[in-house]
Amino acid sequence: MQKTYKTPWAGGRQSQGMSTSTSMSASTETSQATPVTGPVRFDTKIAVLLRDDLEPWQRLNVTAFLVSGLGTELPEVIGEPYEDANGTPYLPMFRQPVLIFEGSKEQLTTAHARALSRVLPRSVFTSDLFSTGNDRDNRAAVRAVPTGELDLVGIAVYGPRNAVDKVVKGARMHP
Repeated sequence: MQKTYKTPWAGGRQSQGMSTSTSMSASTETSQATPVTGPVRFDTKIAVLLRDDLEPWQRLNVTAFLVSGLGTELPEVIGEPYEDANGTPYLPMFRQPVLIFEGSKEQLTTAHARALSRVLPRSVFTSDLFSTGNDRDNRAAVRAVPTGELDLVGIAVYGPRNAVDKVVKGARMHP
């Protein structure tokens, strides 16, 4: 059975910061903060599917590159900026968990076709990108290969939970 990631409910907007502890919400009737508990359920999902034959450093590198495009193209996936108790600001991050899966080369090809057929926002990382050293060459490497012939080592997908689940169907959670 596949595990799911649940976070405490923060009320209202889903773009509020996540934590594993009870969050505090200011009441509109009183200036005191009141604890809000319960699971956060997102209507959307961010999933990364990695080829199962990648080296550990490649898995991390591919994941970082794949998810970097989501926040720039889809601002709704980004939460609010962070701040520590001293007021030091930090950049905002995704508002929801990123689920990482692994699968065979064939599973990636199938998942890619499913993402395309559902017209879901997606990013790709091909094996050719391991030999390039910059964004311009990365784009040229992908552009040089027809869609059905891409040697995919990873894809990231964002969309409604059920649609993303169908895209990664058959893949297993990354260990």
